[in-house]
Amino acid sequence: MFRNLLIADSGQGHVEEMVRMLLDLPQLREARLNLLHVVGEQGAETVEGHRREAEGLVSEAVSRIGLEPGRVNTLIRQGDAKQTVLKVADEVDADLIVMGSRGLGRLQSILANSASQYVFQLSTRPMLLVRDDLYVRHVNRVMVAVDGTGVGSEALSIACQFVRDIPGGTLTGVHVSRRDLAPTRGGSQPADAVLEAAVKRARTLGVELKPMHVTGDVGRAVCEAAESCRADLVVIASQDRRPLVARGLVDLDRLLGSSVSDYIRVHAPAPVLLIRGGTLSA
Repeated sequence: MFRNLLIADSGQGHVEEMVRMLLDLPQLREARLNLLHVVGEQGAETVEGHRREAEGLVSEAVSRIGLEPGRVNTLIRQGDAKQTVLKVADEVDADLIVMGSRGLGRLQSILANSASQYVFQLSTRPMLLVRDDLYVRHVNRVMVAVDGTGVGSEALSIACQFVRDIPGGTLTGVHVSRRDLAPTRGGSQPADAVLEAAVKRARTLGVELKPMHVTGDVGRAVCEAAESCRADLVVIASQDRRPLVARGLVDLDRLLGSSVSDYIRVHAPAPVLLIRGGTLSA
């Protein structure tokens, strides 16, 4: 699953608490940790002072998480936070980015220069967002959005890996139909086939998946389903459909909150793990 984590820690929010809980999971106990703190661009006369302060913050974070210092690759960088996180993720080849989020939506994120929103939108790597206003619980109940796509199947596999080694852990797979569809002649809904395939896939990975079918707006329905099953972690997939030539460009539709994944980022009642699919060719 995840073996090389980039933790972008601002010293606020619940990221460190989430990391402690992740490291309790058997499959993540041996993961390599890269702890990043970004110092904003400053005048030359103040750089050294801010760097020393950042070193103290990083050292305190390592202690609070309860890690052996030799296990953590600590990184202090100066620059724009959102660009630096993306650059360092590539540099260390992270297979999971963990960041905090203030839960700002739509135009608020742009006006507040939200680093987590930009990384969430631009990174092609899996990303775990932990909102500042959430109570972070131990991961026992995982919910995954099931859509029958290839990247959705990858999200399902990762959700199964989370649950498989958790004593008493449960996995719920939710499929959302935008509207009620007429059943087939056999009386089944199109969603039944998607969920049945997900149940079979989860079973091959050693997990019993509880299927859930809901209708309505996808983002809102996923959040409501997560609330009803009291999910501790929500796993979703998103296909990056921008052409390769536009990979480095900000997608304003996403930044303004029109994407399903962005709605879930802001409103889900639990931390959100986003699995991003590959980009389409130009």
